[in-house]
Amino acid sequence: MAQKDASVAELSKNFEDSTAVLLTEYRGLTVAELKELRNSIRQDAEYAVVKNTLTKIAANKAGISELDDELKGPSAIAFVHGDPVTVAKGLRTFAKAHPHLVIKGGYFDGAALTADEVNKLADLESREVLLAKLAGAMKASLFGAAYLFNAPLSKAVRTVDALREKQESAA
Repeated sequence: MAQKDASVAELSKNFEDSTAVLLTEYRGLTVAELKELRNSIRQDAEYAVVKNTLTKIAANKAGISELDDELKGPSAIAFVHGDPVTVAKGLRTFAKAHPHLVIKGGYFDGAALTADEVNKLADLESREVLLAKLAGAMKASLFGAAYLFNAPLSKAVRTVDALREKQESAA
């Protein structure tokens, strides 16, 4: 009983500390394949094989009841502490190579995700790529603004210079 309470407490903490939770079924995967999957997403997530009843209790304690219906069969959860997009991509890529891995759904930003929504999440570009694109757009905007501010000034300088030349030639 004490061991179950400790497991529930640890799972609850994982749910609370995670930026996202992605639920999978791993039936048919070997221990070596599970280790390979864990290593592939280790940088952004902790992948844990879980007991469904204890996971339901822990999730409900953390205020997440949307996963209850999906917790059937051999379940494993990716508790995401990094970029959810990267983890979703990692799971999808692994599932393509190992069809026994089935993405069942997840929980992200206060809402439940279907398997299709997890795949859509995997289609997004990573946080780093999006930030780089944003920085590029901002840099381009700054150059455009600098050009706009300098254009009237350089036009005024050319006009004054032309007037000066005209006065010198007239004199």
